[in-house]
Amino acid sequence: EREKEGDTAQRKEKVVNFGLKGGFTSSLFLVNDLSMGSVSINEFQNKYRIGYFASLFLRINLGHYFLQPEASYNVNRSSLTFIFPENVNTSAATAGQEVFIETDIHSFDVPILFGWNIIKEHPYSLAIVGGPKLRYIWGKKSKTNFNNLSRQQISEQLRPFNLGLSVGVAVTIHPVFFDCRYDIGLNNISKRVVYEFPEGATAAGNEPHIRFAHRDNVLSFSLGILF
Repeated sequence: EREKEGDTAQRKEKVVNFGLKGGFTSSLFLVNDLSMGSVSINEFQNKYRIGYFASLFLRINLGHYFLQPEASYNVNRSSLTFIFPENVNTSAATAGQEVFIETDIHSFDVPILFGWNIIKEHPYSLAIVGGPKLRYIWGKKSKTNFNNLSRQQISEQLRPFNLGLSVGVAVTIHPVFFDCRYDIGLNNISKRVVYEFPEGATAAGNEPHIRFAHRDNVLSFSLGILF
């Protein structure tokens, strides 16, 4: 009888499932370099902000293992606060002024995940997953605001293609599943920070070069369904 039950459970599992999921993200800057001219800023307050995402995916079942390619649309938000340093010649801010950097990054992500089912007793499973992630940042929708640097218009240009790593845990009560995942960026997503002046205008002073090299650090939670 037990063998028959095992055979029945095996027949219920498809070789390939597809699924939908959605949830929210909590992201934080991993700052490699934040500087105004030659002055490095090492003291700042890094704050999580809430974003969201939606995904489509395939799950190719290989016994206790599976391969899961995904395609998702993500909106990640982060913020950082620091005190503008002294000895920086600029018309955009004064020393001691509090500056806020806030980002809204819209991206299309393609993780390729390998999973291992630690527990697998139909309809229950507990799995750990991990793998690389390719990311395309939608520059026209994404925005970085340098608040309180208001004398001139300042904007950040982001690198469109980026790489990351994803690791996480997934709990399934078929067909519903919940997962928690941690994503870390492998490269600096900032190409440059630039001043934009109105046509015919020039800088009021020697504006400092701003360097803001940062990566992503994202924790996500999602609820989905397998078909």
